[in-house]
Amino acid sequence: MKIYVLAFILSALIAVLSGFAIVPALKRLKIGQNILGYVEEHNYKSGTPTMGGVIFVFAAVVVFFLFSSGSRYLANVCVVVGLSYMAVGMIDDGIKVVLKRNEGLSALQKTLFEFAIATVVVIFAFSRGLTVIFIPFTTNSVSVGGWFIPLGIFVFLATTNSVNLTDGLDGLAGGVSYVYLLIVAVITLLQISVAGGNFVSSADYKNIALLEISLSGGVLGYLLFNTFKASVFMGDTGSLSLGGFIASCGILGGNVLYIPVIGITFVLSSVSVIIQVLHYKRTKNRIFLMAPLHHHFQHKGYAESKIVFAYKFATLLIGLFCIVFYL
Repeated sequence: MKIYVLAFILSALIAVLSGFAIVPALKRLKIGQNILGYVEEHNYKSGTPTMGGVIFVFAAVVVFFLFSSGSRYLANVCVVVGLSYMAVGMIDDGIKVVLKRNEGLSALQKTLFEFAIATVVVIFAFSRGLTVIFIPFTTNSVSVGGWFIPLGIFVFLATTNSVNLTDGLDGLAGGVSYVYLLIVAVITLLQISVAGGNFVSSADYKNIALLEISLSGGVLGYLLFNTFKASVFMGDTGSLSLGGFIASCGILGGNVLYIPVIGITFVLSSVSVIIQVLHYKRTKNRIFLMAPLHHHFQHKGYAESKIVFAYKFATLLIGLFCIVFYL
């Protein structure tokens, strides 16, 4: 257990130290975020450095390879997936910066990139027989067989886009993600007694948990620069990489169903947008003052800091409830 605590602390420390170098560098290079005009409350954020996701990804990957041991084949795949999604995010952010606009890749282009990565990973997992998934609020697991492929691809697309949509307030996506990753890492370690020797090795499970903890620590360190008022944004560089790491760790570790449960606030972000769009197309009226949901609360007069705290608190409570079933 000591190694996981050290990994968390070191990752947070590396993120903080590297942040003090990376954030000023982003400012000097004028890698700033343009803000959509209709989000009036966020006008002051225009020009804030973006691509800050490299801070926590760098910290997490360094710490993971420093502390990992034994079989880390599956965790290595998760790292490759996370970095692949980060590359897509960097392309998207790069276009925004160069063309000085809020939109980078088109929705279709981004989806095609995400779909391609997801398909490769899911088919790989299926070929390895990793079709067993754990059922939340129990210690039971079930094999979904061939349904694993469409389920896995859907989870990748839904998770990456949901995390991306949640990245709308200072510290929101990062705050929810570090709590989520820490909780799921604990659950992953507790599952070793029932998963080890079943469909993945104990070492694989430990290293997936180590990666999740390293990411959690890295994101926590990054939040020093991203809490209100943020001096840097993670950008799609960060949000897509987080979504990729979360989805791949969930799929390869059998915890795919925990993503919409513990990550319920991610789900609320995407579902609120879908509901808003569909309802508006039918009635020309809006259900929410603005979507995603966190912007609705903001228009209701709630402070960013309170909304962020509420989202993190909900994630923590649900996560702790899931842990209880393994104690």
